[in-house]
Amino acid sequence: MDETLAKKRAVRNPKRGKKQPITWNLIKNQKQLIMMSVPLMLYIILFAYVPVWGWTMAFQDYKPAKDFGEQAWVGFKHFKFLFTDDNFLRVLRNTVGMSLINLVLGFVTAIILALLLNEIKKVFWKRTVQTISYLPHFLSWIIVTGIVATSLASDGIINDLLMKLQVIKEPILWLSEGKYFWGIVGGSHVWKEVGWNTIIYLAAIASIDPALYEAAEIDGATRYRKMLHVTLPGIKATIVILLIMSIGHILEAGFEVQYLLGNGLVVDWAETIDIFVLKYGIAQGNYSMATAGGIFKTVVSVTMLLLANWTAKRLGEERLL
Repeated sequence: MDETLAKKRAVRNPKRGKKQPITWNLIKNQKQLIMMSVPLMLYIILFAYVPVWGWTMAFQDYKPAKDFGEQAWVGFKHFKFLFTDDNFLRVLRNTVGMSLINLVLGFVTAIILALLLNEIKKVFWKRTVQTISYLPHFLSWIIVTGIVATSLASDGIINDLLMKLQVIKEPILWLSEGKYFWGIVGGSHVWKEVGWNTIIYLAAIASIDPALYEAAEIDGATRYRKMLHVTLPGIKATIVILLIMSIGHILEAGFEVQYLLGNGLVVDWAETIDIFVLKYGIAQGNYSMATAGGIFKTVVSVTMLLLANWTAKRLGEERLL
């Protein structure tokens, strides 16, 4: 009797985290799912793992005209050059600085806009504002940078507005001074992507139990209190997951906006690792150095992703793995 009761309890309360062993019967039962995953696996292998073979160029003085066996192996020569080159250290500073600005501004503005949109009770106005806010996402960066350059010109709308408000007395050459460049890049990213980034937060907000808002209202909570104590805790898991994924792209500051808005006057503030690889690697035929720069970005991204995931686990938050 006791043994039967123990078995029933074990069935009702299985141990969490216990993996089901892979057997032929399990494979047969899930053969449809396995067949559906085959094209995706082939895509990942072909475009994500096969190109890793090209990383060998970073350890060679690669010459396109020579076969693989004829290449001269140089070990970590190109990595040593990168870490001792002043230009690379400068572009690394620019990349990290602009990435952090994009990360902070992107997260804060998207969450705030999602909270404000959730407070709009009229469905028509809510959808109108949301549609207007995410339309810039569908514009290419060449169009966006053109709009930004025109707006920030000496006779552009920004200078005209600031002069009429008597904030400045004469036009500012925004794109000619390096101290403004990082802020311009961050503002451009926010204007283009903030509406699109709010979609996932609005979906997370929609899954919050309405009874929580009703209970908070009965307790006398204002709209701001409900946002602070109901909405934000309700989407905390989504915020943490997206933050972990974004930290994994800490060296992805962008290429198009810096390349298109940059010029000789702000080159010390505008160049990123991607531009450095294009300018000093691919354009000059130094494919080994370009590959070394790409490997450095990948290693740092994976390390930051694992570190952020481990930190979230230690803090008891949601995580990827």
